[in-house]
Amino acid sequence: MTQLLQEYLPNLESSLTLHWLIAFLALSIRYLLFAGMAYGIFYGWKRRDWLYKKIQQKYPEQKRITYEMRYSFSSLAIFATLAIGIKLATEAGYTQVYKDFGAYGWGYFIFSVVVFIFIHDTYFYWTHRAMHHPKLFRHVHKVHHMSHNPTPWAAFSFHPLEALVEFGIIPIVVFMTPLHPIAIFIFALYMVVLNVLGHLGFEIFPRGFTQHKLLGWHNTSTHHNMHHKHVNCNYSLYFNIWDRLMRTNHAKYHQVFDEVTHRPKPIEKAVDEEQMVDGLLVD
Repeated sequence: MTQLLQEYLPNLESSLTLHWLIAFLALSIRYLLFAGMAYGIFYGWKRRDWLYKKIQQKYPEQKRITYEMRYSFSSLAIFATLAIGIKLATEAGYTQVYKDFGAYGWGYFIFSVVVFIFIHDTYFYWTHRAMHHPKLFRHVHKVHHMSHNPTPWAAFSFHPLEALVEFGIIPIVVFMTPLHPIAIFIFALYMVVLNVLGHLGFEIFPRGFTQHKLLGWHNTSTHHNMHHKHVNCNYSLYFNIWDRLMRTNHAKYHQVFDEVTHRPKPIEKAVDEEQMVDGLLVD
């Protein structure tokens, strides 16, 4: 028996290490693809042309961007570890993850993705508000709020404890609700895209979006950017439901959005690169 354990445990450890590396690599590639592409376009290629779309008319220092990236990849390492735990639990039959589409059909598959997103939106709002409690904020959430003027790299810039909370929605749902792996993948993709969008620092939605009867229920880049700037407001993630119900939208949310989206596109590049790096437009 002892000999069998000695042979089995190293193999198990080696297998788990390999699976963790694959998970971490996959999460990192996904993050680099979306956050990196957004950063490259808005903070590199179109930096000068789209300055008028910048919500806060300044750019963060490089050390702040490095800080965001460091904590983001720390969060990805934690996500990878927890993902392996979900994988092992699924293989042991403890979760309700299913692989046969025929078991529930396409209708339920689509329904499960939509419900997952709305459940997460509710989960995020209330855990987010909880982390703003003074006794939790300075120990957990302050890391994320060091980005007063966030870039796409701030999307996963969390304290390790906050990273655990952020991932927490996954085990809650998979242990309680039948989900296909592709449904989880679609949800995770949507989550990453909207997280990057919320931390983009540029407003890409059109004029009047926040006042539209239907579209206005979806949050904008300005909405979350104001949360980073003012802290105690705009707690929601995807939809502007809970902030409206709980009256936690910033009083000037619509006003700021309108100001940003009504800025005229400059005919000439009036701001040169030296001003962007050394002058007015630097945090």
